[in-house]
Amino acid sequence: METILHDGRETAYRLVDAAASGPTALYVHGSGGTHVAWGHQYGPSGPTHPAAALDLSGHGHSEEVAVGPDGAIGAYAADVAAVARTVDADVLVGSSLGGAVVQRAVNEYTLDLSALVLFGTGARLPVAEQLRAWLDSDFERAVEFLHGPDRLFHETDPRTVARSREQIQAVGQRSTRRDFLACHGFDSRDWLADIDVPTLAACGEHDTLTPPSYHEELAESIPHGEFAVVPDSAHLAMLERPAAFNDLVGDFVASVT
Repeated sequence: METILHDGRETAYRLVDAAASGPTALYVHGSGGTHVAWGHQYGPSGPTHPAAALDLSGHGHSEEVAVGPDGAIGAYAADVAAVARTVDADVLVGSSLGGAVVQRAVNEYTLDLSALVLFGTGARLPVAEQLRAWLDSDFERAVEFLHGPDRLFHETDPRTVARSREQIQAVGQRSTRRDFLACHGFDSRDWLADIDVPTLAACGEHDTLTPPSYHEELAESIPHGEFAVVPDSAHLAMLERPAAFNDLVGDFVASVT
């Protein structure tokens, strides 16, 4: 892992195949996640290289940041902007919370980008009241809920599910709760039309956390937006159906870069 110091804190990221000749992608994880969620994408079979994936503040190897849910997406956007400039990113790929962070980063910072991929996300990301309550009072139950049918996964192997559970537990209740509450307060509808980067808004076919309608709205509201679905998957298609995810992203990036 490498680190960059910005805004008084260190943000960690992994950079793979820095000497490759393709567009450089930077991957941004979702709530309770870390860069390892993108192992199939920055690995050898990923859609484009060079490839980088970061740990948002308070996740994985990155330093914590002293903000609550209201300031979290702004702080995370600063993480993304700092790493994007360091690795000279051409493409930002954000999943769930990461998609909201990418939207904010593009809105707030001047970044020289060729494409965006907003996956499993939306212009708004409401979180069910019961899940918000469990994130406060019963973290184990919240983790169990997220791994219910057609939430994080549709049909995948037990090992992938176990690793997902372990990752959220490792990030911990404090950061995961902040992530979901930040999602609940997010709203980009007033400035989606200002995003002038070609954008793919895509989701898993069976995702009930961020359903296809969220992504259709993004594609319709962003001037150069496209909508797509990864079959036989739910919220974490990059883990559940990595080949299909990589083909979709690779084809889109190739078409616009």
